[in-house]
Amino acid sequence: MTMSTTRRRLSVIAASAGAGVLLFAGSAAAHVTVQPGTADQGSYAKVAFRVPNERDDAGTTKLEVTLPADKPLTSVQTRAMPGWKAEVEKTKLTTPIDNHGKPLTEVVSKITWTADAGTRVNPGTFEDFEVSMGKLPTDTDKLVFKAVQTYDSGEVVRWIDLAGADGKEPQYPAPVLKLTPKAGASAPSAPAAAAATKPADGKASVAAVADDKSDDSTARTLGVVGIVVGVLGLGAGLFAVLRASRRPGSA
Repeated sequence: MTMSTTRRRLSVIAASAGAGVLLFAGSAAAHVTVQPGTADQGSYAKVAFRVPNERDDAGTTKLEVTLPADKPLTSVQTRAMPGWKAEVEKTKLTTPIDNHGKPLTEVVSKITWTADAGTRVNPGTFEDFEVSMGKLPTDTDKLVFKAVQTYDSGEVVRWIDLAGADGKEPQYPAPVLKLTPKAGASAPSAPAAAAATKPADGKASVAAVADDKSDDSTARTLGVVGIVVGVLGLGAGLFAVLRASRRPGSA
């Protein structure tokens, strides 16, 4: 085996291992999410449902987002997107809710974005589907939006799962918008709730920081595992090539 041949084989092994690591790490973090991930309780907010395309042989052509039925919102508006059509579904309320002094009997319960012919979220890209919504509730610390992503290959991915009691992130987690008390709002009386708020000096509490870090801990762990596997594979390939180059009779 010539030295040039050895170098070529080493290059191929290194490139393959690197690609595998990047692919593994990317798939671990590519979820449908809400951006930004937090908003003030009792406010109106503009958020975006960020949809990454996870397939290298298909494009995303449809997104369905279901709003939480137990926390109806009085106002939901979509932003026009070139190449996409947004449709809203409404649900009648059993008990009307107040909307600036007037009873509201139905609310938006689902939004569906469908791509026009020739439009899609291409491989290796993402798209933000923007929505203005409110008034956000004050009696919960999060809103869960179940999403369904459809590819032009016919594949359907349902981002609807919730974290278990152990806090472990599921394979297909539903997008979550965290709700925090407005600045200057009265502090909750419950000790547990008070522990999660920011102290007077403006520094985030240990509990809040730990909570923020826990969301992507699984993705980071999977990424690290992928890197380790890639490095081990690279080492094994290098060893095999070097061993072969040292055999009797090799040029």
